[in-house]
Amino acid sequence: MTDSFPCAWAPVSDDLYRTYHDTEWGVPERDGRTLWEKLQLDGMQAGLAWITILRKRDSIREEFDGFDPEKLARWTPARAARALKNPGIIRSPKKVDAVIGNAQAFLAMEEAGQSFSDYCWQAVGGCPIVHRWTHFREAPTQTDWSAALSKDLKKRGFKFVGPTIVYAWAQAVGMVNDHDVACPRHSAVQEM
Repeated sequence: MTDSFPCAWAPVSDDLYRTYHDTEWGVPERDGRTLWEKLQLDGMQAGLAWITILRKRDSIREEFDGFDPEKLARWTPARAARALKNPGIIRSPKKVDAVIGNAQAFLAMEEAGQSFSDYCWQAVGGCPIVHRWTHFREAPTQTDWSAALSKDLKKRGFKFVGPTIVYAWAQAVGMVNDHDVACPRHSAVQEM
């Protein structure tokens, strides 16, 4: 983990946040299924603090069959109802239904021969957008390209993929490098 000048949103007093910041956030992800899983987690975060997702992430993965789209796409209403009884997940019927529908949309893209990774990365021209913010509050919450990607995802049947969720997800998966410029991770993820 880094020892100095981390992004201000990752307080040094919270080991879970710091580990996430120092090992995951902003690292360019190219695996389509992992990109899809992280998009689901960002969708679950809507209206909640990200730390809530980090604390429940292992339970969420376990309940949601390891985010296997083929298994999730076949969930029945009874299986969704069973998941909603698990206090270790985000117990929102709309968010659970969204994950099921998003699995179906993801599989439809795959069946049509479209790589989810290529599809996502084309939104930023195939390589990370690198910003040079001095404080995380300088970063936008959405952009024209996150709005366009959000609109297209919705057209394909995805839910909980608004422009702000899409931008936060893009930051997390390294499509955008929004580490503060003084943060050691800014240059580290740029080299990946």
